[in-house]
Amino acid sequence: MDKPDYAERAVTEALVNALIHRDYIILGSEIHIDMYDDRIEIVSPGGMFEGTPIQECDIKTIRSARRNPIIADLFHRMKYMERRGSGLRKIVSETEKLPGYTEKLRPEFFSTSSDFRVVLKNVNYFMYGANTHNATHDAAHDNSISEKQQRLLEFCSVARSREEMQAFLSISNRSHFSKFYLKPLLVSGYLKMTIPNKPKSKNQKYIVSG
Repeated sequence: MDKPDYAERAVTEALVNALIHRDYIILGSEIHIDMYDDRIEIVSPGGMFEGTPIQECDIKTIRSARRNPIIADLFHRMKYMERRGSGLRKIVSETEKLPGYTEKLRPEFFSTSSDFRVVLKNVNYFMYGANTHNATHDAAHDNSISEKQQRLLEFCSVARSREEMQAFLSISNRSHFSKFYLKPLLVSGYLKMTIPNKPKSKNQKYIVSG
């Protein structure tokens, strides 16, 4: 029998989380579900309701603050969600049950002041997706690439926004980040844009060139 690419319950939880916790006040916004060969990204409008970025929280102990309690109650009654605050833990625990799971396949959660992102990784791609060029391996042997740039390339094995990249390196100055990190890696071909025909798109992300 074919092995599933993703844990069905984890995908359901991620979608429910997006619907329950999104910020419906942001006009013109919508939930995005982007499917790639190696992952699914589910992005919903509105960051963490309490303000702290999810990447700075421990999901094992995080408290759930419901932005939309009526919608949450409705999903609970329909049995699409369990006890309060268990959604992110369920996404992780269900993914851990997949055959061939390793820590490399752990779901990732990111939030900014304007959105919340869940990244689910395709277990079969990482097990059998086999022969793709690894730019970070080349970079490790290139003296023109700094240690911080190498770390950034490793971080960008999945698509990242500029804000996520700056937060990862703890760099607050946009022009400094662009001059010494983003532009050099784009020019050298180690990084590429996910929306190359719209370089200044608000949805622009960057990923290691394959």
